[in-house]
Amino acid sequence: MLFAMANSGLPATSGFVGEFMVVLGAVQFNFWIGFVAATTLILGAAYSLWMYKRVVFGKVANKHVAELEDINGREFAFLAILAVCVLAMGLYPFPFTEVMHASVNELLRHVAVSKL
Repeated sequence: MLFAMANSGLPATSGFVGEFMVVLGAVQFNFWIGFVAATTLILGAAYSLWMYKRVVFGKVANKHVAELEDINGREFAFLAILAVCVLAMGLYPFPFTEVMHASVNELLRHVAVSKL
């Protein structure tokens, strides 16, 4: 559920930071483009939740899927590490955005120069 909510852009998860920056940049460029971007994010979140409901709470239609076992301790440990990373990126995104800072500034400088 945490990963589906992070995919939907729930605040304090890794997905929120990226989606917020995209919508903020789109609104600064043009309000209506930002509005369309925000609307598509809402539709994406609705689809993710619909998918989660069908996968987790839906009936099992395949006998091979019904035979699967629950996760073991090693798989749970890896999922826990990934969950901590998702929350860490959402709560403190600065180290991840700072890595991109130099390349984004160089890209903006390159795009600002006329090619004619």
